[in-house]
Amino acid sequence: MTDAALVDALQLMLIPKIGPATYDRLIQHLGSPTAVLEASAAVLEQAGLSSNLASRVSLGRDRAEARQTLQQCEVLNIRATCLDRDDYPTRLQEIDRPPPVLFIQGTVTAADQLSVAIVGSRSPSVYGEQMAKNFAGGLARAGVTIVSGLARGVDGLAHRAALEAGGRTLAVLGGGINQLYPREHIELARQVVEQGALISEYAPDVPAIAPQFPQRNRIISGLSLATLVIEASEKSGSLHTARHAMEQHRDVLAVPGRVDSDASKGCLKLIRDGAILVRHVEDVLEALGHLSAPVQKPGGQVVQQPRELLLNDQEQKLLQLVGIEATPVDTVLTQCGLEYSRALSTLTVLEIKKLVRRLPGNFVVRIS
Repeated sequence: MTDAALVDALQLMLIPKIGPATYDRLIQHLGSPTAVLEASAAVLEQAGLSSNLASRVSLGRDRAEARQTLQQCEVLNIRATCLDRDDYPTRLQEIDRPPPVLFIQGTVTAADQLSVAIVGSRSPSVYGEQMAKNFAGGLARAGVTIVSGLARGVDGLAHRAALEAGGRTLAVLGGGINQLYPREHIELARQVVEQGALISEYAPDVPAIAPQFPQRNRIISGLSLATLVIEASEKSGSLHTARHAMEQHRDVLAVPGRVDSDASKGCLKLIRDGAILVRHVEDVLEALGHLSAPVQKPGGQVVQQPRELLLNDQEQKLLQLVGIEATPVDTVLTQCGLEYSRALSTLTVLEIKKLVRRLPGNFVVRIS
């Protein structure tokens, strides 16, 4: 998408009362943001807009507000992107009604395709705090990007644990990046930018208000392979994120808690209704299944299945030598640099773990 098209998409989204659903309907009817902005009021009304909203769209034809917002983004080191651009997160493009425009401060990399959302109570118990730290830190050390919402409680704990583990984390905001909420997480947000990104569908100066948080939850789940709920009551907002994940056909995982604790009722209900019960990081990686496309991590490691992250260095080294096309076993054993018997036993371990498959003629292939 050209810069002009980005300006048009942004101008359309800056008009009050035009959210993702209305934007989607207008694009389906008229073809592009440019066509919408140039359409007559009568045509816009035929597309389903009220006369008042059609007039507002017409007033935005000078694109002044969009250009001013992009200038502000440049000053704040915020990048704006939209759906048709290559730098728009691929996994988010797959959901129903994705945000037409995203504002990003920091970096989103290809490796962030291997990501898990961690959400839960804003007032977790000691148990909930420990589980948030254990899962976020463990997954981050394994190479999984942690996605959450920068809120108090489990969100903040998950971001911090990922950062402390030297991993990456993405924080999806309920307001603009220049209006961070809660204010006590400003320093945490700065650290997130250094090892990941702040992401919002709202222009930088839009304040965070209550109705926007359920909306941002679809982005948290949409960026992620799965959503892990650490601790949640029956009315916890994190259950909205779990519901979005289900609607997006993404896995929902839940950590069990005490059956007599109100703080666990949301997680226990999720498990009863089909969410995957997880006890530790290994359970999460086993539950994630196959990736829709391989993910290359920094350093060159190519991941076909998240559970490959559970392998030790020796197993990883050998696995990287096995292609998705038939590879001669002798080539693998020669190039891995391990003693022959050790290399052969390691290959057998990978076969037992169903990460590689032996083929006739002394060939081996990676299971993808």
